[in-house]
Amino acid sequence: MAGRIEGRTAVVTGGCSGIGLATVRRFVEEGARVVIGDIDDAAGEALVAELGGADFATYVHVDVTSKDEVDALFRTAKDTYGSVDIAFNNAGISPPEDDSILDTDLDAWRRVQEVNLTSVYLCCKAALPYMLEQKKGSIINTASFVAVMGAATSQISYSASKGGVLSMSRELGVQFAREGVRVNALCPGPVNTPLLKELFASDAERAARRLVHVPMGRFAEPEEMANAVLFLASDESSFMTANTFLVDGGISGAYVTPL
Repeated sequence: MAGRIEGRTAVVTGGCSGIGLATVRRFVEEGARVVIGDIDDAAGEALVAELGGADFATYVHVDVTSKDEVDALFRTAKDTYGSVDIAFNNAGISPPEDDSILDTDLDAWRRVQEVNLTSVYLCCKAALPYMLEQKKGSIINTASFVAVMGAATSQISYSASKGGVLSMSRELGVQFAREGVRVNALCPGPVNTPLLKELFASDAERAARRLVHVPMGRFAEPEEMANAVLFLASDESSFMTANTFLVDGGISGAYVTPL
């Protein structure tokens, strides 16, 4: 089936790599016009050209921790394409200095919270007025499987931030359900993205500890997550809101003894 989000306008943060990039491409394939928010200007402009130009996509440089820049991102979507129908609030970081609570300092904690959690608050706050005026919209926030279970490899601020994203998504989904706005949390398992590759590049043992917990025996591909996001964005999920949408290769349903 093609054209599942035909004519709709989507905003995607972290849209130049990983899950965000795969989702931008999938959204355009399915008929949406996409506003791509990221800090990689060269990649952003190249992606717009790849997708066919301004009729299909627009790139906006955005620091997702800045309210003014996030507000401008969503205003660009409304001004350029006439609506804000889908918000995929996906930007996030997982730096190596975010480790055990015993080793993670306050600066690292705060940086991860700002990028991973505060940014989702800002994006939801910016998107909701447009969607409430329209009486329709779908917000998808990227949480993680670590929001519902302990991680095999500690990233204390990352895990806490994703728990916050999940809780906020549930609350917003309940609050605005009768206003025509759906809010769901995508909870991926480990995904074969630049973020994961960077995290495990210098620590093969850490990667092995993560992989042993995945019943499917592999990491997900970004395109598999993009398909899940498309489902949540489309009318195929019209009776879903405040949902914890786990796409984790079976991690949350399994018992595996750690290495």
